[in-house]
Amino acid sequence: MTSYLWRKYADYLHTKWEKTLLWDMIEPYRRPKSFTPLVTIYICAFYTGVVGAAITEQLYKEKYWEDHPGEFVPLMKPKFYGGPWRVIRGEVPVFIKE
Repeated sequence: MTSYLWRKYADYLHTKWEKTLLWDMIEPYRRPKSFTPLVTIYICAFYTGVVGAAITEQLYKEKYWEDHPGEFVPLMKPKFYGGPWRVIRGEVPVFIKE
């Protein structure tokens, strides 16, 4: 019985050491306990993009008004979208106008 207990104890220590070694290797790749930092970063990135787009559009309007005072500013074409750009007869569709 004693040798059985010693064998079980040795197995326990050995598997405990293997588990510790395994989890120490995996630890840097584990996901964080809380998603709050990740969500905060995503929210900050989203609003940074929104503010950047608003500033870009305002600068576009100001530059257009300098060159064409008193005229209606046409819709700004997207910078990062290369797909079809819908403009009907050279005018912006009614539902898109500001």
